[in-house]
Amino acid sequence: MTGDARRPAGPPPAAPLPGGTTLPVVRGLPGPGRCLVMGVVNVTPDSFSDGGEYFTADAAIGRGLELAARGADIIDVGGESTRPGAGRISAAEELRRIGPVVTGLAAAGLTVSVDTMRAVVAEAAVGAGAKLVNDVSGGLADPGMLSLVAAAGVPYVVMHWRGHSSGMQDRAHYADVVREVRDELRERVDAAVAAGVDPALIVIDPGLGFAKLPEHNWALLTRLPEISRLREGAPPFPVLVGASRKRFIGRLLAAADGTPRPFAGSDDATVALTALAAAAGAWCVRVHAAAANADAVRVAARWRAAGAGASSPAAAGGDAAGRA
Repeated sequence: MTGDARRPAGPPPAAPLPGGTTLPVVRGLPGPGRCLVMGVVNVTPDSFSDGGEYFTADAAIGRGLELAARGADIIDVGGESTRPGAGRISAAEELRRIGPVVTGLAAAGLTVSVDTMRAVVAEAAVGAGAKLVNDVSGGLADPGMLSLVAAAGVPYVVMHWRGHSSGMQDRAHYADVVREVRDELRERVDAAVAAGVDPALIVIDPGLGFAKLPEHNWALLTRLPEISRLREGAPPFPVLVGASRKRFIGRLLAAADGTPRPFAGSDDATVALTALAAAAGAWCVRVHAAAANADAVRVAARWRAAGAGASSPAAAGGDAAGRA
C-alpha cells in the first residue's frame, strides 16, 4: 500500500445518518451509526486500575469475551502498562503476554485492537488477527511503527504523546493545550501519511492523562470537534476518547478529606463522560466497564439525531433504534 498515488488525501469518509448527523466510518471496523465502545483488556500486573486481574491468557480472553457480550464493539488488548511512572518491559515479554490473547479473541470472531508502541508487537498481533493498531506514542516510540502500519494496511490510532510514562508528567506544560495538542497531532498524522499510511485509516486521540494535568484533560474533552479538524476547514478525523477511570475523574470526585475516588469507583462518572463525548461526535470511547457505556453511546446517538431534526426513533442510527 505504501506509495499508492491514489490514496485518499483526507480522513475517513463521514457516513450520513438520518436527521443529518454524520459519523466517520473507518474501513475494516464496525460502523453501527453511533459512537463505538472499545473495551480494555490489560494483560499486565501493574496497570493503574485493574493490573493483575487479567494477567493470565485464559483470564484475559475471558475478560474480552465478557466485554463483547456486554456491548463492546472492539476489544483493546495491551501488554505494557502506560500509567504515569511505569517502566518499560521487553518486547519479548510484551509478545508473550498478548500473543495468545489476541489469537484467542480474534478466533472467537471479535474485532481486536492491539495497544502497543512497538512495531514488532503490532506486526505479530496483526498476524494473529488484530484489526487495529492503537499506538499511544503516535509513532514516536518506535521508528518502524509507521512503515509497519502502512504495509499492513490496518487502521491506526495516533495519540498525542510527549514521552514515556516514567517522565511524561514533567512535560505537562501548555500555553494553549487545545491548540498545541491539535498541532502536535497534525505533525504525527502528517508523518504517518508521509510514511505511506492511508489517511482514511487514521484515528486521533488527544491523550487524556498523558502529559496532561486535570485542567488540560477537561479543556480537551470540551473541545473535541475542534481537535478533530487538524486543519482549518478540513474534514474531521475520527476521535478516540480514553477517559475511563483516569485520575482526573477520581480527583473531581474526591472525598471531603481530599482522598481521590478509587479507580473503579469512577465508573459512573465515566459513563457521564461517554455520553457527553459521544454527543459531541466522538468516534469511539475506550472504557473498562462495557454495559453502561454501551447504553450511553446509544442515548447519545438518539440525542444527536433528535438535535439534527430526526422525527422518529429509527432516525437514531444503527442499532440505536431498538433502544430508543
